[in-house]
Amino acid sequence: MVGSFKGILYPARLPTFHRVPAPESITNLVQWFWIPEWDIEPGHTSRQHVIAFPTSNLVVQKDLVEFAGPTTRRTHRDLTGRGWAVGALLRPALVPRFTDDPGSLRDATLPLPLEDLHASVSEAMSRTEPRERRQRAVEAFTGWLKAQSPEVSEEGVLANAMMDITGRCTDVTRIEDVAARLFVSPRTLQRVARKYIGLSPSALIRRRRLQEAADRSRTDPSADLATIAAELGYADHAHLTNDFQKTLGFTPSTYRRSVVLDQARSTSSR
Repeated sequence: MVGSFKGILYPARLPTFHRVPAPESITNLVQWFWIPEWDIEPGHTSRQHVIAFPTSNLVVQKDLVEFAGPTTRRTHRDLTGRGWAVGALLRPALVPRFTDDPGSLRDATLPLPLEDLHASVSEAMSRTEPRERRQRAVEAFTGWLKAQSPEVSEEGVLANAMMDITGRCTDVTRIEDVAARLFVSPRTLQRVARKYIGLSPSALIRRRRLQEAADRSRTDPSADLATIAAELGYADHAHLTNDFQKTLGFTPSTYRRSVVLDQARSTSSR
């Protein structure tokens, strides 16, 4: 396991996993690439739970390429056998290249007939040396994206900036805060979010806070949950618990206990 695990609820269950920064030439198109590889014993399954970043992904797998729209809840995938995936976490400016209405693809995937992308990434992932195949896969994916010559409009630049602020600025708790920093109206942000992301600006803020809360709860078991709630802008502990329950299906305390058990199982199985 390598890299940041924010958004991944149970890292101890992960097979090999890497997040690779997007090359500078496409940082306006892709946030990063993520590459899991797995080899699960016959008869066994590895269930991966995720509270995804609030944007879309373009994913190359062994047998297909698919566009994965933004999610509104916890998702999971059951891994079996031997496999890999190479995903690009898309910047909002690139999303209209694949769909005119990302909101229609919430919690859904759309297979895409991109044979050239699939062939070049698959060839890279067939190489023996792990570091080389990841590097070659990212190079192949990057080359394909650049060959599409996607233009980033001024509105797309605004969409990217909105995502950056809602995802990184912990003092941003309302859509009005984002609008003030970008010198636009909240109505403009709502329109841009609908076109380029498929979720509202308020939903982006909630997702960032929830990811941070889950990450803090997991990595710092001694931290007081009420303190975490206050530091992340929740009105109180109850509001944090409600956000957890609504989106993830369990409370922060339950999550903490399950993480501890998961880590113990992982340690004992080594």
